[in-house]
Amino acid sequence: MKLKFEANNPLLVGAALIIIISLIYFLQVNSPERIEPGERVSIDLSGFLKAPELQGIKGYINADESLKLSDLKGKVVLIDFWTYSCINCIRTLPYLKAWHEKYSDEGLVIIGVHTPEFEFEKKFENVKTFVEKQEIKYAVVLDNDYVTWRAFQNNYWPHKYLIDKDGLIRFDHIGEGAYDETEKQIQMLLEELNKEKSKEVIEMRKEETVFSKIKTPEIYFGYEFLRQPLGSIEGIKANQITSYKLPEVLQKNLAFLEGEWKALEDHLILVSETGKVALRFEARKANIVAGSEQGSELTVMVNGAEVNEENKGTDSIESNGKFLIQIKDQKLYNIVSLPEYSEAELVFEVKGKGFEIYSFTFG
Repeated sequence: MKLKFEANNPLLVGAALIIIISLIYFLQVNSPERIEPGERVSIDLSGFLKAPELQGIKGYINADESLKLSDLKGKVVLIDFWTYSCINCIRTLPYLKAWHEKYSDEGLVIIGVHTPEFEFEKKFENVKTFVEKQEIKYAVVLDNDYVTWRAFQNNYWPHKYLIDKDGLIRFDHIGEGAYDETEKQIQMLLEELNKEKSKEVIEMRKEETVFSKIKTPEIYFGYEFLRQPLGSIEGIKANQITSYKLPEVLQKNLAFLEGEWKALEDHLILVSETGKVALRFEARKANIVAGSEQGSELTVMVNGAEVNEENKGTDSIESNGKFLIQIKDQKLYNIVSLPEYSEAELVFEVKGKGFEIYSFTFG
């Protein structure tokens, strides 16, 4: 029997439906399945790439020359491509340090692959000084000639790769953010690694992520980077100077200004000789990414009183019985370290025109 190819032919329509349904079934059966973090399933690893070896390394910090990825089979490895003058990289450091502290005993190994953007970042002593100042305890290797960078086919700072116990790249993330998602991926790979542990122990470890006690999100100041509005009613005007005044009451999780500030793409710069920045936050540590070409000085107050031995930041220096923060290089400065996680009102006064503030981060 010969079928006529007419749209109103019921036999043709029926045959077409059978073909479409079969094709959909075939695609569903043969397409890769998305694995949710912590889901207990049999995982097909055939689609994951093997992580390349560390190559062309020019220096080792918190590690020695014997460090090789091939020797870390049976561990979960996080490779972080970064460079110490990159503000985006700097903002991720509190998360990396916290993951190292929480999961290194569980089998997580973090390796910071420092791939420089500028010539001065190739100097071993410069990188070592920064690592020590920031109290980075995990391994850092210097990829000055971009050999490991190219082996991973990387193009970004920062870029994190998670490598499982068999040496396969199972997850990667470019840039800042996705901290909860990344941590859940770490937990999932550690669960695969530690299957001999009881389910009760694993669930206790996964009960909360490192930063679940922090109730204040990162705050950015450049007009292109704003994630929430500035608290000050004057707002931010791109590439313009605005005069600000602090309100009597601070709204939580919003930054407020006093003085004259110019809004640039990724930061604010103080135009007047003095200024203030204020914020009500909930966390234990408050950090700023800041800099000042001419040098600026911060006097920090918490809940209406100048910081003391109990709550001063790790970047504070003592001068005539007061704790001050000297701002020069563009980097992360810890300005407050509270005894415990709590809500606090922070105000710091800036002395020195040219102070640049990029963001607040919290720990």
